[in-house]
Amino acid sequence: MMQQYMKELEQEPFDAEEFVERLAWRTLAESKNDGDESEINPALLYESFVQAIKDLNLLHERQQKKCEKLEVAVREDEATFFQEIYNLLEQNKQAMDTFQELDGKINHVATKVLHLGDQLDSVNGPRSRVVDALKIMSHLSEFLSNEPVSSAIFTNCEFIDEAADMIQKLYLISQDLPPKFEATKRKIERKYSDIEKALIEEFVVAMDNENLTRMKEIATVLSQFKGYSQCVDAYIDHSQMGCLSSKDVFISFLNLCKYNNEIIQKVFNNPEQVMAKFVLNIYQLKLVEYIDDKLNSKLGTYNYLQTLYELYSKTNQLSNDLSVFNMGNDKNYLRKLTTNIFNKYINDYITMELKCLKDRCSANLQKYYESKNHQKKQIQSGGFQDLRRDLQAVIGTRANINIAQIENYGGETFLSEELAITIFQDTKQAFQRCQLLSKNNDRASNATQILDRLINSLLIEHVDYAVELGLQAVPVGEGSKNPPVLYFFSVVHQSNNITHLLEKQFMDLVVPLVENTPKYNDCLQKKKFVLEDIERKINTGLDRSLNAISNWVKLYLQSEQKKSDFKPESDDFDTVASSACKNVLNYVNSIIKEIKANLDGNNVTAILQELGVRLHRVVYEHMLQFQYNTAGAMVAICDLNEYRSCTKLLGPLVMELFDTLHALCNLLLVKPENLQQVCSEDSLAKLDRTILHNFIQLRSDFKVQKQTILKV
Repeated sequence: MMQQYMKELEQEPFDAEEFVERLAWRTLAESKNDGDESEINPALLYESFVQAIKDLNLLHERQQKKCEKLEVAVREDEATFFQEIYNLLEQNKQAMDTFQELDGKINHVATKVLHLGDQLDSVNGPRSRVVDALKIMSHLSEFLSNEPVSSAIFTNCEFIDEAADMIQKLYLISQDLPPKFEATKRKIERKYSDIEKALIEEFVVAMDNENLTRMKEIATVLSQFKGYSQCVDAYIDHSQMGCLSSKDVFISFLNLCKYNNEIIQKVFNNPEQVMAKFVLNIYQLKLVEYIDDKLNSKLGTYNYLQTLYELYSKTNQLSNDLSVFNMGNDKNYLRKLTTNIFNKYINDYITMELKCLKDRCSANLQKYYESKNHQKKQIQSGGFQDLRRDLQAVIGTRANINIAQIENYGGETFLSEELAITIFQDTKQAFQRCQLLSKNNDRASNATQILDRLINSLLIEHVDYAVELGLQAVPVGEGSKNPPVLYFFSVVHQSNNITHLLEKQFMDLVVPLVENTPKYNDCLQKKKFVLEDIERKINTGLDRSLNAISNWVKLYLQSEQKKSDFKPESDDFDTVASSACKNVLNYVNSIIKEIKANLDGNNVTAILQELGVRLHRVVYEHMLQFQYNTAGAMVAICDLNEYRSCTKLLGPLVMELFDTLHALCNLLLVKPENLQQVCSEDSLAKLDRTILHNFIQLRSDFKVQKQTILKV
């Protein structure tokens, strides 16, 4: 039992209540196994709990004794470890004292060694200087004599390094000689020049053999000579031989600089200056020669600008790639080199850009109109022309004839998105060139001029012209026989597409060039002025188109709708919509499809609603021209149902107007005694009583039932 208690007590976490519960359940389980089937035996539980308490007390005493033994053992181990640590600390202290003593002895010995070395130097230094002076005097005596120099170091090329060192010292001495030794001085200078030349030639040989060690030795010697720069020049010229023969000279230049930068770092004592001169030679000699050759060849203006842009871009990229090399403290060194190369080409850049853009836009426009066999003409609009057109429309509508000669060009809109994309591509390249080739102070102004050219060529010369032609082509009045054929919606669709492309290019390319400058507002105003003028003309054209539709519907209903349609003499007929109504709705449905296909956004909603309002006005005024008997009223209601079905997609306002008109038609059908009730319904209660009376008077029984009807 003790083992069972131990297992339960050592569980994590320990729960006392759960322990008592398990003890109770075990006791009850054992009582049931012994044959006692009663639910709970308190006496047995009590005995079990008492025995468990005794067992736990006994277990506690055992564990207490075990803990005391362990504590004694731990205290003994602790004392032992403390003693060992103390002994180790004492040993470490002795070791530190020994180390410090040894360090002191080493310093003492080192001091004596240094003192001895200084004594040896003080003895050897003057001696070596005397030996050097003797050598110099010996060689100087050779130059003082009239005989040729015969020392081995000056005659044997194997001793050229010693000869260079000696002639350098002799040269410095010769500068202080009095005038009577002028011949000796010239003799030393000639030998100085010969040795300098020989060193440079040997440097080139070592360079051909890729002997960097020898190159470094010679460069170090020559760094004390006046002709050191000639050594650097020889290295640069020899390294850059044939660098223009590559297909891509810019990649060749970059690889050449990477390769030679490593050599320069190893060979020369001043690698920053040498690398700067290496790059300077590439830019001012090699690159200038290459660029002049490219740009001075016979190129057209467009190809010239493209080549200039490409060369400038590649040169800038080359400068960015070369900026990782250390060429001194001037961070703008490469940018200055690039500017010096291209200054003469970009001073008159914008003049060439605008001329090129104008020529290409004019050529593309001319080519397009020639492909359409169209000769651009001067269009007169506004003022007298609009008044004349309005008069023709009024006369044609009232007389049901066509008196205006309208040219619709066979449905041609004279708008081309392909042409617009071509112009946009040209202006895109122009804006990109403007960003790269313009000076910082001129960039915004140049971009504004390019935008002016774009607006003039595309919006004014093309879109505005096409909208003007479209306005002239909107029918004025062609009589009732032929419904007007409208192409203006296609003009609107294509002009919208082109203006959307213009807006995108404006945001993508123009704004980054002019933002935060005074030119930004100028560009916005110019664009806004032209687009608003085009929008005004488009609105005029849409209004004329809707007028043409409503006028034709009015004329057609006047000529094709018969009085007998609404006042048949017999009841033997089908109550269906009249043929005039069906023909009108067929045309209107085709117009709705065309509007939805060519317009988008809020424009569709507004135009369709306006079409529905005008159609309602025509139908309403048309219905007031007839009298209706019961059967005719049925036909009128059938017509109204068709109109409602056609116009239900034209907006809630149009639906409400035709629903009200439908309710008015019910006044033609109901019995006279029910008119009062019908007029008080919600759909008619808000209408003016005059409108109700006008419709009621259209009933064929109005005169007979006048007294009853007038009570309404």
